[in-house]
Amino acid sequence: MILCRRTFLQAGAAAAAWPGLSHLALAADAVPGDCLIVVFQRGGCDGLSLLAPTNDPDYVADRAPESRVLGDGPKPGRPLRQGLAPAIDFRLHPESVPLGELYDSRALALVHAVGLYDGTRSHFVAQDLMERGVGDGTRLARTGDGWLTRLLAVHPSAAPAITTGPAIAASLGFHRDSLAIPDLRGGLGLPGGPQVRRTLTALYGDADDPFSRAAADTLREMERVESRLPRGPDGKLVEYQPEFNAVYEETESGRAFRTVARLLKMDIGLSVACVDIGGWDHHDNLAGRFAALVGQFSRALAAFWNDTAGYHDRLTVVVMTEFGRRLRTNKSNGADHGHGSVMMVLGGHVLGGDIYGRWPGLASAQLDNGVDLAITTDYRAVLAEIASARLGAGQALDLLFPGFRPGQPLGLVRAS
Repeated sequence: MILCRRTFLQAGAAAAAWPGLSHLALAADAVPGDCLIVVFQRGGCDGLSLLAPTNDPDYVADRAPESRVLGDGPKPGRPLRQGLAPAIDFRLHPESVPLGELYDSRALALVHAVGLYDGTRSHFVAQDLMERGVGDGTRLARTGDGWLTRLLAVHPSAAPAITTGPAIAASLGFHRDSLAIPDLRGGLGLPGGPQVRRTLTALYGDADDPFSRAAADTLREMERVESRLPRGPDGKLVEYQPEFNAVYEETESGRAFRTVARLLKMDIGLSVACVDIGGWDHHDNLAGRFAALVGQFSRALAAFWNDTAGYHDRLTVVVMTEFGRRLRTNKSNGADHGHGSVMMVLGGHVLGGDIYGRWPGLASAQLDNGVDLAITTDYRAVLAEIASARLGAGQALDLLFPGFRPGQPLGLVRAS
């Protein structure tokens, strides 16, 4: 069962490296205490498997039967009410039942045919462009930091931004107060224990060069997080207990969302968290590999939503990927690098229960380069609307996303 906000109520200074933003203060329309969680499905998530137009004749004709989501039969996709294209029977992948429940509770919105207009099919280039918040390679060379770094200069936080992977996400590039925290079950200590921490603190504490200041800041933020972890009388860490019957599986998705939930509920003032989920590059065995991964992801996201029921009013989760997959499957029963895909937005102020954007169709003349789902919504339109409505960045969108001119908002989120 998915806990929506109503169910729960009834039951009971950022130090940015980019000098162009250093003078900006928190915008007047910002919502204090909001937390943005940016989830990157790395590898190129197949939007036509995640959210499939099951009765589209071109989808039926061009996708191998074993790689399609079906509208009927022994294991059909999860049906959705939607206004994007009423004649199309859009269905979530059958392993995404928890996403369907979030959608039906109107906490989750989907955006189809969305992505990066740049035609690159390189994982590294596409990810770099999106994490820096730009639309093409000409801007890339002139944009050194990440878009979240610039957002945190507009919306300063007393807490560090965090990444659940082993390294800081590029979208937080040059953000001084960022920590990589893959797992909190063993605490946030350094190899070698307190003695190493004391040594490093003494080494960097009095120095005034940029590296030493960054190292001292990192040690200080690590200590602040470590000090908030509950310990028993014996000094050992108390095992984290998820709330509302949430269960996190021992998967990449489960560990990452459990870490973010724990940090959020430590009330350190977390404003931004980056979650990386890899493994979406399905050049072979698309049906089997996608089913396993999307099932793990869907269950983890639903567990996180239940576990953080007391924080729904503060939460916005956005899920993105660098590009989708080809419409036509290959000889290995996989799908090669494509173009348009799907973004997801989850939160207490999200106008969920609908599919946003514009459906371009899958006929050959409607495909990008005759092979890929065309993009009709720039990925920055989704991010810009969230940043503006929930984090008060409406006056700084040209700084967050250089060269991007947002049009009419999609209407995904409420400002209050």
